[in-house]
Amino acid sequence: MTHLLRAAHVVILAILVSGCGYALVGTTSNLPEHIKRIGIPAFQNLTSTSELDRIFTDAVMAEFSSRGKYTIVASATGVDAVLTGSIQSVTLTPTAFSSTQQALKYSLDVIVAGEFKDTKDNRVIWSQTLPAAEIYDVPAGGAVTTLSTLFIQDRNAFERLAKAFAIKLVSSVLEAQ
Repeated sequence: MTHLLRAAHVVILAILVSGCGYALVGTTSNLPEHIKRIGIPAFQNLTSTSELDRIFTDAVMAEFSSRGKYTIVASATGVDAVLTGSIQSVTLTPTAFSSTQQALKYSLDVIVAGEFKDTKDNRVIWSQTLPAAEIYDVPAGGAVTTLSTLFIQDRNAFERLAKAFAIKLVSSVLEAQ
């Protein structure tokens, strides 16, 4: 009898836990069911820092592809939805200094505006301006005075920033109501 009671408790617990509503963030999608093919044309770069458009577009395409549910293309035609973006600004701000007032760390900040539109009914599903930031440590003996210098010295700083931004943007689009 105790085995039967114990089994009943396990079944009841399993039922309660399965209906508790927990889900991993970013694994669900509130997008309409008909959206299967998403176009992500190159982001517009409104800054003077070259290649940011390619780096951010590639990161967003890779992040959407990693979700596995959608076909991602670099075109705005022949798709169920289109994600467009424009890089509004990029700034480099020193945040830590040595005793001789040499910058040791910088904050690399980017602002990107994006819009996700359902092409079937020409309806904007999501539209936001999102910030992204990356702390950059200046290598020993190095000096960073401009964004161009940083881009030459550590292209990975921009790629890390773009990847973190892409995760944030894709999660925001997928969770749009």
